[in-house]
Amino acid sequence: MFNNNEIEQQVAEFLLQIKAIKLQPNNPFTWASGWKSPIYCDNRVTLSHPSIRTYIRQQLTVIIQEKFGSVGCIAGVATAGIPQGALVAQEMGLPFIYVRAKAKEHGTGSLIEGDVPTTTGKRVVVIEDLISTGKSSLQAVDALKSAGFEVAGLAAIFSYGFDVASENFKNAGCPFVTLSNYNALIKYAEANQYISEKDVAVLTQWRESPSTWGQIASS
Repeated sequence: MFNNNEIEQQVAEFLLQIKAIKLQPNNPFTWASGWKSPIYCDNRVTLSHPSIRTYIRQQLTVIIQEKFGSVGCIAGVATAGIPQGALVAQEMGLPFIYVRAKAKEHGTGSLIEGDVPTTTGKRVVVIEDLISTGKSSLQAVDALKSAGFEVAGLAAIFSYGFDVASENFKNAGCPFVTLSNYNALIKYAEANQYISEKDVAVLTQWRESPSTWGQIASS
């Protein structure tokens, strides 16, 4: 994981400041998976803020160069990873492609969009906005490998830091890095009075068992 504390804290500040991340320990959200959660993250919001969008683009570029070295292509994961990936590709002067959640049901039936024949075989870094369990991200990684790409790794804006995600990426042989993470977020949020000490205990409990936390909280 990326351990630059200054960048982790700065990204956490931005995400809270523009409400890309919302913390509601006493009024939890319900995710599409059905999980109850005291946190909701929508990094698409960063795209509406030019200075923050620029900072994220630049820092993703730096982290890719530091952690993965020379690459020949950037691939975004549909849908939220597409704009972030395109911005990074522009910053790096590289070709850009993206991976659909599933293949088109019409036309070419493509799963990977872009000028794939000219980019296949190149060393690629995958861009995501957010990592939860890593399932959708790794589906994209598998699709790229099957198409003949060498996947150097994956970079994202934020991670919840679930153990299952780390395990999934390890098993897939795909390194990943993020600009910020759950621990950095909670540290910044408490220090800057977004949450109370009592809230920290709730947020910590959720991260330890996110799939059952709602059941525990309501029992």
